Amino acid sequence: MGKHKSKHRQVSSFELEGRFLRLDLEDGYKLKWLWLATAEGECRIKLSKEARASVGRVLVPGEWLQIAGEKKVDLMTDELKLKATSIRVAVPRQTEGGAVARMVEAGNQRVSVKSKASVLVCQKSDCMKRGGRALCRALETALSDRGLADQVAIKGTGCMKDCKAGPNLVVMPGKTRYSRIEAEAIPAIIDRHFPPESITNAVESTVLTPLSC
Repeated sequence: MGKHKSKHRQVSSFELEGRFLRLDLEDGYKLKWLWLATAEGECRIKLSKEARASVGRVLVPGEWLQIAGEKKVDLMTDELKLKATSIRVAVPRQTEGGAVARMVEAGNQRVSVKSKASVLVCQKSDCMKRGGRALCRALETALSDRGLADQVAIKGTGCMKDCKAGPNLVVMPGKTRYSRIEAEAIPAIIDRHFPPESITNAVESTVLTPLSC
């Protein structure tokens, strides 16, 4: 793996394996970061255009991924930044002492909680051009108005296929898919899938299993 060093920064390549946790958005609609549960803890990895294109489908929380890319270390502050250039779905490998197995078990517990209530929104260009950005804004508003912003996550995804039917979104749990959705329909969808009593009961019956970073 290549490596070079400037006066204040060291740049090299990296490869990581772990359980996919979630995707984070920037500005409410732009797919920006991926969170991965590794044997050492949770890592936030910035996504390049190449990485987003390499996935080719919607990532499912709990899937095992192999990620490669560029690692930058600030020699003054020891700050570490990871940027993915490729993402592959793979099979977990067992390590000495069962570290991977233990991490996978903990990661699955964490993922099962986070996947209980979420809305997946396609972030590919076709869906964005057909109203995806407006959908994200409408989702944020609807969840905030109902006091659900901390209980229902908005997650950007790669291509969901059927681009001509965009914008596309999927409501979890249940994997209910909506296509050709307009922003005005979002409040009714939120009320249908996340009535207040169901969200409250789910939160009260759930125990988080934290992972160290």
